[in-house]
Amino acid sequence: MSDIIRSASHAGSWYNGNQRDLDRQLGKWLDSAGERVGQARALISPHAGYSYCGETAAYAFKQIVPDSVDRIFVLGPSHVVSLNGCALTTCTKYRTPLGDMNVDLAVNDELRQTRQFDQMERRDEEAEHSIEMQLPFLAKVMANRRFTIVPVLVGSLPGTRQQTYGNIFAHYMENPRNLFVISSDFCHWGDRFSFSPFDRSSGVPIFEQITNMDRAGMNAIETLNPTVFNDYLKKTQNTICGRNPILIMLQAAEHFRQINNHTHEFQFLNYSQSNKVRSPQDSSVSYAAGVLFVHPK
Repeated sequence: MSDIIRSASHAGSWYNGNQRDLDRQLGKWLDSAGERVGQARALISPHAGYSYCGETAAYAFKQIVPDSVDRIFVLGPSHVVSLNGCALTTCTKYRTPLGDMNVDLAVNDELRQTRQFDQMERRDEEAEHSIEMQLPFLAKVMANRRFTIVPVLVGSLPGTRQQTYGNIFAHYMENPRNLFVISSDFCHWGDRFSFSPFDRSSGVPIFEQITNMDRAGMNAIETLNPTVFNDYLKKTQNTICGRNPILIMLQAAEHFRQINNHTHEFQFLNYSQSNKVRSPQDSSVSYAAGVLFVHPK
């Protein structure tokens, strides 16, 4: 069977398409992210252009212990196509400037057999950036090791779909040799995002109000309680584009915690904004890097 390859369609625009330059840039950010604080079972990482968020993303990818990982699930929100539930790739490889990645065809097939997944349209898959932006970092961290990827595009999750996918993925999260990468930016603030809440009377700069709103969301995620995060989203309407991939991870972790004797801990390690908003005419996007650690009791 000949390979079906999903190209690195955002290389050269959203991030450096030159292998040597990209490798050097990623290495610099990973070095700057300090010492590893634990072994990631799942992580949340942003998906903007690397010039905006690469430095923050590195803090999450720094927590990967490459020798302990065989398979990486990458869950990204859909920006291109309206989707109810989740969709799987029909490709066999994903290309990056640092080498190709093999799709785990066996797991892709297992997931398809649950009948809960659509298939991504090739054109939409090439246009979407949320999954692709995680891959060069993974290629850098996992350099020269054998591993497979399972790309999952996440749309809206009406009704009980959150729990449905949480239960499906909990089975894979139990395996310590699987890693989950959750692709999400945080607040998109400004008129162009139709989201610009702030309290004029408080005297607090807008960028600090955005930080406070994002921090409250990060605290909600750190509780590892999907209900707490769902309530936060209802209350604030914060424009966290990867909220549904995050909720799948929280539901999976919750399900996994109920059936196993483990302690879970989620920790955010870095936060940044594309721009410090001082005037209502400004806009910004926020980025956060966080990691799920699982400890046997």
